[in-house]
Amino acid sequence: QVQLVESGGGAVQAGGSLRLSCAASGRRFTSYTMGWFRQAPGKERQFVAAIEWNGWNAGTTYYGNSVEGRFTVLVDNAKNTVYLQMDSLKPEDTAVYYCATKRALSTVLTLAAASGTYVYWGQGTQVNVSS
Repeated sequence: QVQLVESGGGAVQAGGSLRLSCAASGRRFTSYTMGWFRQAPGKERQFVAAIEWNGWNAGTTYYGNSVEGRFTVLVDNAKNTVYLQMDSLKPEDTAVYYCATKRALSTVLTLAAASGTYVYWGQGTQVNVSS
């Protein structure tokens, strides 16, 4: 019903920047939450950021504590694409990054960050940050 395809991952030095893209296809939702998560080998999946679309405008954004002030999540609804702009990257940001979406507005951080509430997931893209 919904397919998500990510791009933009790669290798950068600490302090550098990357922009990840997640292109959606299939059935469109009038309102939704798009989330970004990451996972390093042997580690639990971690919430990164999320953004809401309320059917008219981009709405509330949410960020995990570890990326607040460094990452920005953006959506271009006309292009069916969500972006994660990552600045001031640190080695601890190294992980596989996943985008995901659900047909709902999260309303609070705890719901936006709950990976189990997301229905559709991308394939993941690797980000490596070296010191």
